[in-house]
Amino acid sequence: MSKAVKAAATSIRLVVNAGQAKPAPPVGPALGQAGLKIMDFCKDFNAKTADISVGVIKSPPTSYFIKKAAGVDSGSKRPGHEVAGQISLKHVLEIALVKQKDQPQIPLKSICKSVIGTAKAMGIAVVARPEDA
Repeated sequence: MSKAVKAAATSIRLVVNAGQAKPAPPVGPALGQAGLKIMDFCKDFNAKTADISVGVIKSPPTSYFIKKAAGVDSGSKRPGHEVAGQISLKHVLEIALVKQKDQPQIPLKSICKSVIGTAKAMGIAVVARPEDA
């Protein structure tokens, strides 16, 4: 087997903070042994992770976004019986787009359904048009 084929079949797992990839150990030696260009990796990694804050792994919970969109401090004390607020489908889509960054493998439609389910469980009504909200 040639070196190029071996390098393509190699899998490397590294734990590197967002925006902090450097050619120094442990990143440099691990990539060098696999035959990868260390500086190219560091530049690409740092550019792609520049917008991620250190220590922040995921976006806030869905309930946080729903409460902000509905303009309420908490959900209903009796979901299904009392309505604490309303959000529109536009809000649902915006929340789903933010949450999709955490789970890119899940279809947007499924995330929207999850957001609607969370809103209903909180006693927040989901309406079709923004002017109804």
